[in-house]
Amino acid sequence: MTTASTPGLRVVQVRYTGHEPTPPDADPLPTYTTSDAYDLLGPATLVEPTFPEARRDAEPTVNLGLLGGEIAGAVAAGRRAGRPVLVAGGNCTVAPGVVGGLQAAHGPAARIGLVWLDAHGDFNTPRTTRSGMLGGMPVAVAAGLAWPRWRELARQETPLPTDRILMVDVRNLDPEEAQLVRATEAVVASPAPGFPGAELGPAVADLAERCDLLYLHVDVDILDERFVPNHPTREPHGPDLDRVMEAIATVMATGKVAVYAVVSAWADGAGGEVAVASGLGLLSGGVEAWVRHGGPADG
Repeated sequence: MTTASTPGLRVVQVRYTGHEPTPPDADPLPTYTTSDAYDLLGPATLVEPTFPEARRDAEPTVNLGLLGGEIAGAVAAGRRAGRPVLVAGGNCTVAPGVVGGLQAAHGPAARIGLVWLDAHGDFNTPRTTRSGMLGGMPVAVAAGLAWPRWRELARQETPLPTDRILMVDVRNLDPEEAQLVRATEAVVASPAPGFPGAELGPAVADLAERCDLLYLHVDVDILDERFVPNHPTREPHGPDLDRVMEAIATVMATGKVAVYAVVSAWADGAGGEVAVASGLGLLSGGVEAWVRHGGPADG
């Protein structure tokens, strides 16, 4: 793991898609690092978790857990130092590692809430999935509903209670996945007026009141497909950048966000520049909102 010891944000840069290295031509991080987004809270500390290749396994969920453990260590170090943590790059499979890092720093009994902004719930299990995609399962893993070894290797000792999961948008759920969501205490909210779902403001306020810390996770595919034209799971009929930023600001205003993650912006393919610009807009706009609305959660 490489580090640069400076004050400000702890930025955990993930150069993996799942557990495989992200090809350089697809990596959004060069664009992020040459912007001023990381330094909006002062000079940032950059860390890059590396996969322990000597332990690579034939089972993909073990590999996701191993990388998750490295991500957890990077997140925990930032939180122990009292730093707000920004996770950039990678995809949604980082989630158990991020929760694991928060538990490692604040204890397995810490009341952690997850706010999940995504076109998808990523709440599938091997019994509900239609595609078999592991990228569609990390929230279920964090909730203790699937792949316990993945969660444990990612240093997440305690499953996340479903009443501490707030999903925003998730406009494309598999039918069985939607049934599973309804069978839990997870809440689905709208990213903006006019979109279906519970009203966001009261749902965020309720979650924040019941939690010590929040993990705000944004998959760029929450945006309408025209803003992420190369995304492999892009979806139509989504909100624009302004509407998503309003939702992010609502969460940041609680003052309880400890980790902010922006994932799944890819630079390659037709529309790659558009997608990375969208990712950078969400990243920088979210950090600005972090500063503007109450500041990051205390360590």
